[in-house]
Amino acid sequence: MYEKKAKIMNSLGIHARPASMLVKLASNFESKVELEKDDIKVNAKSIMGVLMLASEKGCEIIIRAEGEDEKEAVESIVELIEKRKFDEE
Repeated sequence: MYEKKAKIMNSLGIHARPASMLVKLASNFESKVELEKDDIKVNAKSIMGVLMLASEKGCEIIIRAEGEDEKEAVESIVELIEKRKFDEE
């Protein structure tokens, strides 16, 4: 299992478009990928789960993956959230 924290950097947080980007990215990996915020854990490959976290700008989430490509999955999602800021800025 591999996990890392990421801070939501884009101004609108994870709304519908960023959530769909995250789900699409997570679905490219074989590993089980999970997000956690405030002790709520959701499947990162589920749009409803990702939206349920209500992740606003400035909050931190934990990205956790387990499987063959777990590290690549987590690092790719962290990059999407923190460096690319969901390509919004």
